[in-house]
Parts: sequence; structure tokens; C-alpha cells
Amino acid sequence: MRTLVRSTFCLIALLTVASCGGGGGGETTAPPPPPSGPSAAQLASAARLLDLTTFGADYAQIDSTARAGNAAWLEQQFMTSSTDHLPIVQRYLSQYGFDINADPPPGTFRRFAWWEATMTAPDQLRQRVAYALTQIFVVSDNNDVIFIDPLGLSSYYDMLLANAFGNFRDLLKAVTLHPVMGVYLSHVNNAKANPATNTFPDENYAREVMQLFCIGLFELNSDGSQKRDGSGNAIPTYDNADIQEFAKVFTGLSYGPAQAGGASFFGNPAPVLHVPMRMFEAYHDTTAKHLLNGLVVPAGQTGMQDIDAAIDNLFNHPNVGPFIGRLLIQRLVTSNPSLAYIARVSAAFAGNGSVPRGDMQTVLRAVLEDPEAAAGIHLREPFLRYVALNRTLHATSDDGTYPALGYIGQFLLQQNVLSSPSVFNFYSPNFSPAGELGQAGKVAPEMQITTDSTIVGYANLVAYSLYGQQSIDTPANFPMIRLDLSDLETLAADPVALVDRIDLLFTDGRMDAATKTAIRNAISPIANDLPGRTKLALYLALISPAYVVEGV
Repeated sequence: MRTLVRSTFCLIALLTVASCGGGGGGETTAPPPPPSGPSAAQLASAARLLDLTTFGADYAQIDSTARAGNAAWLEQQFMTSSTDHLPIVQRYLSQYGFDINADPPPGTFRRFAWWEATMTAPDQLRQRVAYALTQIFVVSDNNDVIFIDPLGLSSYYDMLLANAFGNFRDLLKAVTLHPVMGVYLSHVNNAKANPATNTFPDENYAREVMQLFCIGLFELNSDGSQKRDGSGNAIPTYDNADIQEFAKVFTGLSYGPAQAGGASFFGNPAPVLHVPMRMFEAYHDTTAKHLLNGLVVPAGQTGMQDIDAAIDNLFNHPNVGPFIGRLLIQRLVTSNPSLAYIARVSAAFAGNGSVPRGDMQTVLRAVLEDPEAAAGIHLREPFLRYVALNRTLHATSDDGTYPALGYIGQFLLQQNVLSSPSVFNFYSPNFSPAGELGQAGKVAPEMQITTDSTIVGYANLVAYSLYGQQSIDTPANFPMIRLDLSDLETLAADPVALVDRIDLLFTDGRMDAATKTAIRNAISPIANDLPGRTKLALYLALISPAYVVEGV
């Protein structure tokens, strides 16, 4: 195992090459297509796109994408309607006879819904972008109020899905008004100042919406580089006075009614986490607010007028394009985009005469179709490695449901969707590990949770998934979840064909020659057990540095 750990870290050092450089040492060896089918290069290109934009793709999807063309696949995905999670949660609650006192806790059903949508939904790009957004607009079930609610986090995810292809301004406002965010960053039931009791508005959301959700700590150029003052110092985007002014904006919000047309009141201690928060004017600060870049919001406006003015003020800040653009590139493509790449995405965010500012489809095209996207390098998130294993290999159960809790995987990988330990996500976008990467001025965010224990934990999770009787995360008395290896087993008589297909499915046809040779040599002696040969080949490929480091 020490050899695996050492090899993984050595391969990750390849991130120190040019920002979007890299590429495996082996030649592309995808299975030879029929004469009228896509070429090996087209298959590899399609596999790369699907690697970046889905949770895992099988050979049929790679082939169809290669035939249609990458741009056509993106456009088709933009037109595919959303597969929402909340209705799936509600179905599970009914299916399993939900009892508020039952075990597992009610919040568990949002995990069931996430796995079902992730394994089966056709709108894979939308689902994948929403997942990326969960690591920017962070909320978490580590909060007890959020954890026990069966609807809140699925509603939050659906809100991200609804806005993933819309406009960033609408996304920012929807995040602001969602009660899960209201609980997580404490601006629900946030009242105006009361001098008699010496209380003041909560500043938590006002700070984090600026620092983490749209503009960051320092003024940026359009390419993401920091602006400097005359003394060469970075220029802060805001100060404590700005936080206090924005805090006054986000006052007066409380939970909406549990039922349409129902009553609600400010200070309600019973959270309703699946409908947007409601403004209660009596608790909103109606004084003037001095926001960024000299904007003064006049006194006497309604609470929602103030919120709209604040959202506009943030949305139109010049930092948003490069700040959000870099984060999306990191989450979808590469850890170290060049300044030119960020500038191109920032320009797409700014819009033009025919495309409005903040159009997410335009931004995503710029991120995914940029010339640098084809060769970007980053460490795959451990959770996404595990998810891709399940989706690519058609994980399913006897009744078609996916009751996967994710808790054991979360323990082994230190990661699970919507379970970040803090608002700062599982790792910082600016994390630079000691050694060659740090010395080269590069970042590798996912390395922040890459330790000896998580490397070994991931390898053990892959082994159990392949060799266990069912998914390790399936609770007792629920339908067993199994992988389908039949397509690969039909190729297993030929070690070369088997490894080449695994290479295309999981490493975009980029697996280096040495890794391929090592896997073939390991599986070739297994002559009379093709399922066993298939499992071993998969295990070795999925724990190899060639897979763990995407784009190498």
C-alpha cells in the first residue's frame, strides 16, 4: 500500500506542468470502431467531455456522443428538463412508511434521492453542474436542524438544478432566500437592530455571500489576478462596515408556510426548509444602506426591494466573472487554469449585446469548450471516483431504487455531497500542498483531504464495491445494490481489449503504457475466471494514479 500511496503522490506532481498541459504517455487504444463509426480519437474526445460533465458514462453513451459531436451533446443537455430530487424523497417517504421516530433518520431519504437521480437522470450535465455549485454555495447536513429534515436539502439541490442553466443573478437571489441557507448561515429570523435590547443584525450571511459566493476577498482583474494599490498591496473588496450594511439588508426574513396559502410568522421556531423564506416588514431595517462601489440604497424601501438592490450590487461587481469563473473551472476541469482561460470565461460571464451578463449556459460553454479544457489536470474528488464507479458500471437494485446512505463512504473518503464540515467546503480552492506543487506556485484543492487514510479507504471501498455481495452503504433490510459487469466480461477473454475498454471508460483513453502493461500482466494468468479477471482489472485501474489524477 505504501507503494500505491507513493505512486499516487508522484503522479499528482504532474500537476506542476503547464497550467493545462499534461497527457498520458501511452497511445490512445480505444476499441476499433466499425468502418462507419467514430474514430478512436473521437471516442476519446467524447469520453473526456463526459468525464467532465457527467457522473460516469458507459460505452454506448461515449459512442453516441462521439457520433453526434461534443457541441451537439452539450446543446442537447441544455435542453433536457430537470430531474428534481424532492419528488423522489416524497416517494421514498411513502414507499418505506415514513415514521418521524424511525431509524434511519428522516434526513437520510435525501441521500436516497440523490443517488437515484445521479444514477438514472438523463440531465447529467445539469446534475453535475448542480453538484459543483454545492461546493460554492455550501450548506451541509452537519447542522442538526438541516440533518433531520427530509425535504430541505433536496429542495436546496432542486433550486441549484433550476438555476444551473439560468442567470447567475437569479441563482444568487434564490440561494439567499432558501431557508436551508437561512439556517446554515443564520439569516433566517434575523431582525433589525433593537437599541433597547442592544441587539444587532446577524452578519454571517452578509460576510459569506461576499467572501465565498460572488466576489472574494480582493479586487480582481478580468483574468483573476489581484489588483494592486500604489504600494503593491492587494485591495480588499469590502471591510467590516460593508458587512454591517449588508447585514441590515438581510433582516426580516423568516420561514414561509408549510402548506400553500398557509400562515407563517416571524421568529417561527419550527423550520420549514423546502419553501423560500418570506419577508416580514416589521422586522426589516428600513434605514439607508451604503453598499459597494458607492451605492446607497435609500431609506423606506420594502425588504425585498432592499434585497434586490443588494443582489444587483453584488451581481454587477466586476469581480464576479473571474471569481466564479475560476471556481467553475476548478470544479469541472482543472485546478490551475491559465489567466487567459479565466479571462475568456470572465468575458463570457460579462455577456454582450445579444447575451445577458451572468448567462450560465454561455459561461458553461466557455468553461467546457475552451481549448485548455481538453488537457486540464486535477485530482479527482474521492467521492466522484466512487460515484463514477457505480454509474459507469450500472449500479442497480432488485426494485430499481437506490437506498445508499453514503455514511461509510463518507467515513472512508472524508467527503459526501452536502456534508461539508464547514461553509469553506471540504477543501479550499487555494490549497497548495507542501512539496513540488507548492514550490511551483500551483494549487491542488482535493489534496487537502488526500491522506494515507483516505487513499487506503478509497482502495478498500473500490474492493468492497467489486467483490462484496452488495453496496457497502446499503442499510440492512433494503434492496441490495449491485454492479453490472457483463459488458466488460464479454471482452475479458482478451486482456488487451478489456484493459483498453476500461481505459476509455475511466481514463478517456489516456492511461499510460506502463499502467496498462502492469494490469494486463496481473490479469493474464486468470484464464478460467473471466468475472474474476474483469474485477481485478477494474480494481487495479480504479486505484491507479492514471485514474486518480484526471487528465494525466
